[in-house]
Amino acid sequence: MRRILFIVLLALAGCQQLPPTPADLQARRFETAPGMSVIYIVRDKPDHNTVPATISLDGRMSITTYEGTYYRWEVPAGEHHIAGMFADVGRITLQTQPDRVYYVQQWTKPFQQYASTYYKPVEEQQARAVISRSVLVP
Repeated sequence: MRRILFIVLLALAGCQQLPPTPADLQARRFETAPGMSVIYIVRDKPDHNTVPATISLDGRMSITTYEGTYYRWEVPAGEHHIAGMFADVGRITLQTQPDRVYYVQQWTKPFQQYASTYYKPVEEQQARAVISRSVLVP
């Protein structure tokens, strides 16, 4: 009986969520960057698919998102392209202005063996709700 109790306690201890990193705490402040635009990409959990999705910003900066993750980019104002990579043809173009924050929701198409994404600008309140239950992509 003690052995079973020990195993159950050990399993529950393994489920404890780690505290947010300093970068995650900073990103959750939702601050503007002086003279820059801020773009958040958010991927909710559950998503239609659990596969990782590698995306790029302006064909240069790439990250991989998973269910329940988000990322924050600080970029010069202007036109920016968020696009899937490899076989993923999903994309969105944003026209941004300085000292503003933009939020983009990312979804993956269901029942695919590879990431196939689509994007939609979302309101701040909706994005913050997703971010509150997500973790920052490292």
